[in-house]
Amino acid sequence: MGKPARPRTLSESQARAVGRNIRVSPRKLNLVAQSIRGKSAESAMSTLTFTSKRIANDVKKILQSAIANAENNHDLDVDDLIVSEASVGKNLTMKRIRARARGRAGRIEKPFSQITIVVEEKRMLDMTKKKAAKSAVKPPPKESAPKKAAPAKAPSGKAASADVAEQAKGKKTGAKKSLTKKASAKKESSKKPKKASAKKESSKKPVAKKAAAKSAGADKTATTKNQGGTKKSGKAKEAE
Repeated sequence: MGKPARPRTLSESQARAVGRNIRVSPRKLNLVAQSIRGKSAESAMSTLTFTSKRIANDVKKILQSAIANAENNHDLDVDDLIVSEASVGKNLTMKRIRARARGRAGRIEKPFSQITIVVEEKRMLDMTKKKAAKSAVKPPPKESAPKKAAPAKAPSGKAASADVAEQAKGKKTGAKKSLTKKASAKKESSKKPKKASAKKESSKKPVAKKAAAKSAGADKTATTKNQGGTKKSGKAKEAE
């Protein structure tokens, strides 16, 4: 039993090819990859054919491999292919030495790099971009209006007559209560002035008592004075 097949990471409209252990530094290889990114397959082939870089020939072979994979393995249209991705990575590095003075050695590093080229059909790419734009501009969903409550059904027959009778009773009891409240309010309003008059009479009584006491005292003093005067006058007469 072998291992299960690895799931495909690319879409159905894409194909790729990988070149490993390319004898160049990643920095120099990225300059060539930058010249073909986003171009059509035909334009990228012509650019790699007429460039002055040494490594452009190896990159051209990898691009041809990606185009062949798209045509033979995924049934894509060769005339509609574009270079959607050209990524560069670092690979192994060979260590060498160089003779220096006094028996010393200088270190030499010979880097290797790798490149991954992905080609894609332009029509499918445009469709995916349009879908992404539509999903980004899609308005928020409208809020559903609250449902109206269903009107209550009117009772029929005996139930309706009973309800009408209860409502009439309620109105009568309400009228009676209002009449009793009004009567009690009138009684309270009539009682309040009586209390005030009683207070006034109670306040007047001590004043009348005081006035009577004062008048009685004045009469007594007058009588005593008169009596004393008469006695004195009698003694005076006897002495005479």
